[in-house]
Amino acid sequence: MSDRYDDYDEIDVEPEAPADAEFLLRQAVDMVMTAKPLPVSSSIRIVRDDLLDLLEGALGALPEELRQARWLLREREDFMADQQRAADALMEDVKLQAERMVSRTELVRQANATAQRIVDEAEESARRMRHEAEDYCDQKLAGMEIVLTRVLKTVEAGREKLQPTLEVPEDDGIEDLSQGDAFFDQDQR
Repeated sequence: MSDRYDDYDEIDVEPEAPADAEFLLRQAVDMVMTAKPLPVSSSIRIVRDDLLDLLEGALGALPEELRQARWLLREREDFMADQQRAADALMEDVKLQAERMVSRTELVRQANATAQRIVDEAEESARRMRHEAEDYCDQKLAGMEIVLTRVLKTVEAGREKLQPTLEVPEDDGIEDLSQGDAFFDQDQR
């Protein structure tokens, strides 16, 4: 690279330790925010390949984070199914035991209470786990939304800066050529 690009350090992302999307997007935002302006311009100079590498890495990391969220939801569903099976098996055992001990109503009552308590605990545990999974997913999605909003605002601001701005001052010191003067007087302002 030439001397005027020395301010851009190569971004090292170790291949064996994949970076998360938020980290890569923050690096892209930092690259845009710290880019030096071109001489006599408000435009900035960014190494396209470096920025594209960061953005492609972020896009590649998003599916992994979504896969992890889906895995967590699947784990929750499996846990709930296991708890339901365990509760169903326990209820079946309680019914069989109750049938054998009809004469002992106190034992049947205790078994039903225990079974109901276990079912209630399993349902509460499943409900808590579902809320935790939803909170986790919501936090991840909110974090991604914030990062993507920032990147979008940065891109929009950059695009606005790149739009041509042709402002002509009202009294620019140039005489109207239609009035016969074809001469610009630099002292007249």
